[in-house]
Amino acid sequence: MTTPAIRPRRTFPDIAAVAWEHPADRAALQALRAVPGFDEVARKVIGFLGGERGIRLLFQANAIRVGPTQFPKLWTLHVEVCTTFDWPTVPELYVSQTPVFNAGAYGVDNPFIVLHSAALELLDDEEIRALLAHEVGHVISGHAFYRTLAAILLLVSTSALPFLAGVALLPIRLAFLEWSRKSELSADRAGLLGSQDPLAVQSLFMKMAGGIRPGTHEGQLDLDSFMAQAHEYTTTNEGFDVVYKVASTLLLSHPMHTVRAAELQRWMAAGEYDRIMRGEYAKRAGQPADRPLGEDFQAARDYYSSEVKETVGQVVDAAKRAASTARDAFRKAQQP
Repeated sequence: MTTPAIRPRRTFPDIAAVAWEHPADRAALQALRAVPGFDEVARKVIGFLGGERGIRLLFQANAIRVGPTQFPKLWTLHVEVCTTFDWPTVPELYVSQTPVFNAGAYGVDNPFIVLHSAALELLDDEEIRALLAHEVGHVISGHAFYRTLAAILLLVSTSALPFLAGVALLPIRLAFLEWSRKSELSADRAGLLGSQDPLAVQSLFMKMAGGIRPGTHEGQLDLDSFMAQAHEYTTTNEGFDVVYKVASTLLLSHPMHTVRAAELQRWMAAGEYDRIMRGEYAKRAGQPADRPLGEDFQAARDYYSSEVKETVGQVVDAAKRAASTARDAFRKAQQP
């Protein structure tokens, strides 16, 4: 890493997570918590790991804890991001020697963040700032506890968790995946607010999709081409493309990178990013400890309704086109 660039950034005093949360995020989380057996699974998994202390020890034993003398430039970026969000506690940050690009926020009462070493090798300072802001967004939104459970249930084989025998895990896993995808859309918005650099955030998506180490193929990545690709993916609905898109994401914990790029672009185009940058946002002090879910569910219903309506419409149109093509082919075959 080079020395982080110093440029003025707006801070957001007392900003509440609801300011950036995606409308389907909290509703999907409540749906997850309502799945039969969820509470039992959560209690048993956290108990098996020894609670907060056990989870943290896993990373203290096999990762580097970042601080003023360990990865000091990374620590500076991390502290700056927390200052941007006016978050009173700087979460512990670890770097894990892992060749697969990823990062995560974990824990129960005192969440901490883990960056894989591959991310540091691929990203520049502004992209790392966006990644840290993304993870801090997860922390502020209270996602860390659920993401910890999701990581265990999705990555650890059932045979390694014998105490969950007899619990129907498939519905819980599918509900976790649905919520996880929606929570990423929320954290992507936090990543933009923390970095205040739209190009860096979109470049982050591009490098997650197919990044290469600096010095290996300099100048081989083009952000404009990637954004055109994102637009093409989200708007191409020939044949049964829509059906394939839905089916291909059901078992994923994250949305497709091009989808994330396009979704964030839509959020900016709607003026929400500029509104928050002007200082127009919900404050933590004005949020109830247990926020009513009525508006969240209504917003989520509207989001899902439009999403389903669009998907169904596209499938119907595709079917009509296919039928028309078949009729034309049949007529031509009947001609002498």
